[in-house]
Amino acid sequence: MRETDTTTSAAGQDRALLPTATAAESLAALRTMLRGHRLLAVAALAVLVAGTAIGLLTAPLLGHIVDLVVDERGSQALTLPLVLLIVVAVARGAATAVGSSLVARLGETVLAALREQFIERALRLPLERVEAAGSGDLVSRVTSDVSMIAKSVRQALPEFSRSALTIVLTFGGLAVLDWRFLLAALLAMPVQVVSVRWYLRRSAPVYAEHRVATGALQHQLLDSVGGVRTVRAFRLNTTHAGLLEQRSAAARDIGLRGIHIVTGFFSRLNLAEFIGLSAMLGTGFVLVDNNAVSIGTATAAALYFHSLFNPINAALFLLDDAQSAGASFARLVGVSGLPAEQAPRERRPLDDGSVRVTGLGHAYATGDPVLHEVDVEVGSGERVALVGASGAGKTTLAKLIAGVHEPSAGSITLGGVDVKELGPAGVRGAVTLISQEVHVFAGPLAEDLRLARPEATDDDLRAALERVGALEWAQALPDGLATVVGEGGHRLTVTQAQHLALARLVLADPPIAILDEATADAGSAGARVLEEAASRALEGRTGLVVAHRLPQAATADRVIVLDRGRVVETGTHDELVAANGRYATLWAAWSDSRRDPQPAAPAPPRPASGDSGLPVTTAC
Repeated sequence: MRETDTTTSAAGQDRALLPTATAAESLAALRTMLRGHRLLAVAALAVLVAGTAIGLLTAPLLGHIVDLVVDERGSQALTLPLVLLIVVAVARGAATAVGSSLVARLGETVLAALREQFIERALRLPLERVEAAGSGDLVSRVTSDVSMIAKSVRQALPEFSRSALTIVLTFGGLAVLDWRFLLAALLAMPVQVVSVRWYLRRSAPVYAEHRVATGALQHQLLDSVGGVRTVRAFRLNTTHAGLLEQRSAAARDIGLRGIHIVTGFFSRLNLAEFIGLSAMLGTGFVLVDNNAVSIGTATAAALYFHSLFNPINAALFLLDDAQSAGASFARLVGVSGLPAEQAPRERRPLDDGSVRVTGLGHAYATGDPVLHEVDVEVGSGERVALVGASGAGKTTLAKLIAGVHEPSAGSITLGGVDVKELGPAGVRGAVTLISQEVHVFAGPLAEDLRLARPEATDDDLRAALERVGALEWAQALPDGLATVVGEGGHRLTVTQAQHLALARLVLADPPIAILDEATADAGSAGARVLEEAASRALEGRTGLVVAHRLPQAATADRVIVLDRGRVVETGTHDELVAANGRYATLWAAWSDSRRDPQPAAPAPPRPASGDSGLPVTTAC
């Protein structure tokens, strides 16, 4: 069963983080990914084994040279061993380079498969699930966790493979020289085993906790930086700075705990090296003294053990990276292993573009209900504006109809078909939701538009842009539709980005469209342009508009007024203004705020000489 972590948001509520895979699930996922690359894995292992075995010839050759010197065989006898040492070095270097390259290629292939699987599943996660976890959790997995695994694949994995093979084959070489040298070398193993167990028992939970703390910090950064206007408007600077400091301190303290564990781990490994080398030198002295082995053989054994220092320390040190990479891998597999959306067995086509909401109620994970017994009917092709004060439930209703959230109570019918029968994919095909948070993807403008309809021709793209009034500025870009926009490319204005979103809506051509304050960030002039563009984009389809500007509601076929999660009024603009109810109050307040101020009264004449000379105040 997967582990589900929780963290606390800025608002104080617990967030249900996305799941983390267990060790068994991670191993099963790794085996599945390696299954199609057995030939590459075998080739990499074979080349590394050959390179390591060749490298082990260095110690016996040096020992042989020592024996030749002791026996005073002369300088000519050293020629062949020295040439062989050069050959061994070159062959080992070549084999190690090829083997490391193959291991890195295998790792990159597996990493690419994992990344693609993660992205494919993440893009199909229910938005409600993502919002419950917080965007920082998902972002930290696709950025820092992927980076951690990539670093391990490119650096740690090849080094660990070489080190592990060197250790195994070196022990074999010691056994070939003399089994007593092998026993002496193994005296260091108990200390190393105890050290590794001590390290793993303490480090594994620390690294897993650090990944969660990093995700919480990432989420807080996104909340604070992304909502900087709101933070400043409500004077929450100190509060958010405190939250950032708190979560940064938590991540820092956990990181320091990990460093303390690593320091203790290596101090124990140094003790193991001292014990092993002392045993090896003592064994060599006794065996040489008893004429059981030559000085050259004892020298080769000592060199073998000394050559184990770096591989053993590297292999054990890489456990540090392995722990971090393992924790990151489990977080990615946890998302990749989430069940896919269940598609309906038989997808019924929509009868029309109507929307019917019956007895709808909704409450978020924590807090009071946002909607109460909402009943709404929108005819096919009708354009309806949702109006209400902030917090009235307009956006929640829009998201429920768009399938972002599942209602707590009631039902939603699109085109005569219940959304439960349509399934998430069916709802996405029937409803397109455009909010004020529009993303411009990096790449050519034409490809950004084709995200809505991949098979669209250039003529289709121009027709969509022209329909929303964006063709003129699009063709005026440096390279027209081929202009690279988004990150690192040509920067679009807020109005242009919203134009792009509306053009995508035209290309997708859903029967139902929802605009959730899609003109809110464009400014007054830009908002008027976008309102006209939105009106054109909604032609021929059912439209629900979460009205940020009441003139949008005035032009709609019908207005639905919400207050505290309930529908309190419905009717045309003129009917609701005449009814003198909640909408009339909102409209009057809007009209008063936009009414031109009265001209200032003329100032009275300046007092003549001899008058009082008091200053004159002009009303303004």
